[in-house]
This record gives sequence, C-alpha cells and structure tokens, in this order.
Amino acid sequence: MTPRPRRAVCPGSYDPVTSGHLDVIARAAALHDEVVVAVLHNPAKAGTFTVEERIAFVRNGLAALGVTEGVRVEAFGGRLLVDVCRDLEADVVVKGLRGTTDFAYELPMALMNRHLTGIETLFLPGDTKFEHVSSSLVKEVARYGGDVTGLVPDEVRDALVTRLRGDG
Repeated sequence: MTPRPRRAVCPGSYDPVTSGHLDVIARAAALHDEVVVAVLHNPAKAGTFTVEERIAFVRNGLAALGVTEGVRVEAFGGRLLVDVCRDLEADVVVKGLRGTTDFAYELPMALMNRHLTGIETLFLPGDTKFEHVSSSLVKEVARYGGDVTGLVPDEVRDALVTRLRGDG
C-alpha cells in the first residue's frame, strides 16, 4: 500500500499575493509531498481582488518561480481553517513569519488549531528582503502612486495600479 502523501496547507487571503507569500509557499513545497494553497475568504466581504483573480495570481506567481509540481491552489470561504485541513487530510499548516509581531499574532491561532483538531503549525521565517512586505501595505503604497515592483509579481503590480489608481 502506498503511504499517503505528506500534505501541508498554506492559508491566507492572498489579497494580493506578495513575493514573500510566494517564497514561503515555494519553500513549503520543497519540504512536503503536496502543498495546498488555501485562499481563504469571507463571502460577505469584498476584497480588492476577486477570489478567482487571487487564485490566478498565486498560480502564475508560482509558475514564474518554476514551482508547479506538488502545489495546488484552491478557494475556501466561510470556514474554519481546521475544517479545511481536516477535509484535505493535511498534516500541517505552514505559516510564514516576518518577525516577532507575526509570531505574537500567529501563535494563539496555532495553539487554538491544535486544541481543536491536533493539527500542528510549522512557522517558516520569511526571507529578510520581504520582512517589510504585507498585502495591506503593498495596497496602500500602490494606491498613492508608490512603486511596488519586486514586492509582488509584475502581473499583480499592474492590476493594483489599474484597480486602485485607475491608471492604465
């Protein structure tokens, strides 16, 4: 009998995906047989990008890095992460950390997830060149005309300019 693949879930809203997100997903893919990038969203809340756009941005960003094997991107709305992980038969949740503030935010959630279902969370330190990058900060900078090149895939940068500033 073939053993079940080691499956990790990389959850996030990815609104939009950043270069830091893609780095963590790529490194998680090197450690696991399969990674499910779970695009989590609240159906009652409008994001900057549609769920379909977010999925395409993640897929295209990973493809540009050459990360296509063993990674799939799926949307999950209005559910607890632990329920998503149970349905996917995931072994672990993978979260990227930029610093101590992220750790302080993520640790209680990791402990609650373990309390609820026993699933563990693996924290991967982010690449230091992206430690100042967050989706919300990227949107803010792009909204006011700042250049976010290199902080997000070019496709995302161009979409941000069009969506937030109405240029192009």
